[in-house]
Amino acid sequence: MTATTENYDPITLEIIQSALQATADEMFVALRKTAMSSIIYEVLDMGTAVLDEHGELASSGAGIPAFVGVLDKACKAVIAEVGDNVAPGDVFMTNDPYRGGVTHLNDIVVIMPVFAEGELAAWTANIAHNSDVGGMAPGSASGDATEIFQEGIRIPPIKAIDRGDPVTQVFDLLRINSRLPQALDGDLWAQIAAVRTGDRRLRSLIGKYGMGSFREAVRTYMDYGEQVSRGALAQLLKGTFELTDVLDDGRTLPVVVTITDEEFVVDLTGFPDQSSTPTNCTRDAAMIPVQIFFKSLIDSSLMANAGTFRPITLLTRPGSTVDPIEPAPQGFYYDILLPVYDLLWRCMVQVVPDRLAAGHFASVCATFLGGTHPDTGRPYTVAEPQMGGWGATAQRDGNSAIFSGVHGDTFNCPAEINEVRNGVFVNRLELNTEPGGEGRQVGGRGVVVEYEVRADDGWLTLGFTRSEHPPWAAAGGRDGSPNYCELIRVEDGSRERYALASGVTARSGDIVRIVTGNGGGFGDPTERDPAAVRSDVRDGLVSAATATEVYGLDNP
Repeated sequence: MTATTENYDPITLEIIQSALQATADEMFVALRKTAMSSIIYEVLDMGTAVLDEHGELASSGAGIPAFVGVLDKACKAVIAEVGDNVAPGDVFMTNDPYRGGVTHLNDIVVIMPVFAEGELAAWTANIAHNSDVGGMAPGSASGDATEIFQEGIRIPPIKAIDRGDPVTQVFDLLRINSRLPQALDGDLWAQIAAVRTGDRRLRSLIGKYGMGSFREAVRTYMDYGEQVSRGALAQLLKGTFELTDVLDDGRTLPVVVTITDEEFVVDLTGFPDQSSTPTNCTRDAAMIPVQIFFKSLIDSSLMANAGTFRPITLLTRPGSTVDPIEPAPQGFYYDILLPVYDLLWRCMVQVVPDRLAAGHFASVCATFLGGTHPDTGRPYTVAEPQMGGWGATAQRDGNSAIFSGVHGDTFNCPAEINEVRNGVFVNRLELNTEPGGEGRQVGGRGVVVEYEVRADDGWLTLGFTRSEHPPWAAAGGRDGSPNYCELIRVEDGSRERYALASGVTARSGDIVRIVTGNGGGFGDPTERDPAAVRSDVRDGLVSAATATEVYGLDNP
């Protein structure tokens, strides 16, 4: 059915658009309520979306922005793979970054076609971090991986449910390759339940308003997203802006941003060659931090859809760390994805200094702990991102204990859940009081988290960035503080410091102490309100010595 916009009641179109958002949010709730792993139901390491019949993003749910940005790309990969071999009741899945998975093998995408009035109308999709999908190391995370084959089982776009009936061989294959088969199986069925929830809601919506109204609502909503983006783009300073930053390992990351009336062009062709370590991300993954930053730059209030991102052009170089050639490993893909986001943010401070903060801790600070649970005798894996400090702005201090820029609406796992479900005690969770982030407006505080290992066969894997180069300051403020981990040995009290670690042995009683960075400060510290400095001293966030030496306060 084809028609022009004036054939449709605009109020009806608005109702449909709101229903699309409600559908994505309901899928999110369904997945959260039925998942087996705390990384999903507590941390909310997942995302949901509704796509149109071509796989374009129609409406996104809550969760990690970097995950929502995966789903349209994954859906298009499924469409390219299966063609017309799609029927009502089918469900597809993928996790291979080179074939629609986009991120790393732990993140499984589940996608379902929605049929109404005898034709394909839309797709529902979600993505969630699964605790173990095989590979050379427990938790499927290893900084020692040199090729993707070592990181777990790869799932190309494949049909897992055929016209409503499970393809049992697919589930058998996945279970047998996981160290945590029950958790994997339970989480996958939670993902399937979520896309089926979305399917029911969309079929009901189309049944009520008709296919024509549905498609017109999707089209106009996308066009509106583009209109908002282009309107905001027109208000930005035009020109070409360049910046080079340095990773902790010394590699340089140059970016060139060109802003015109029609385009927001991001050039990453100068990025280094792909790495033999798992700090690579596909071109599709590199697009995600560009989209997230662009969205926050132009309008953070409107929900994202495909139209929002039409002005973006991304340039990459095949064979680079943001456009690797198979089989480059990608287990720690976020350690290059997040620097892209942070690099764009820092580059654009010169364009809109009144709207952007100083640098934040800019790391997922992914922490993996595992072993045998001493109470149940079962293997466990803690997979937990960490919170940190955000940079100050010209108007206010930075936020403390917030997740990183691409991680969005997620939470730390409650101590009670970690202690019951996983073989650790959580001895401490407090704000980081180390120096760093001083300014007229101060950077937000990172956190200190201490896990006590209870397993005699425990192990630790982690990947932190901004360990050698702390969060950057703005307008004369001071840089923030670094992200790092200390492993404190119960045997002799010795301390081992890590930013990257793979399968480090940890015994019962050892303490894994995570310290995340304070955000960068904004403005000259001597211009800070003395009352605010004294308040920070009373609260234990600033030492009396720092109050005197940095802030110039005689009687702190």
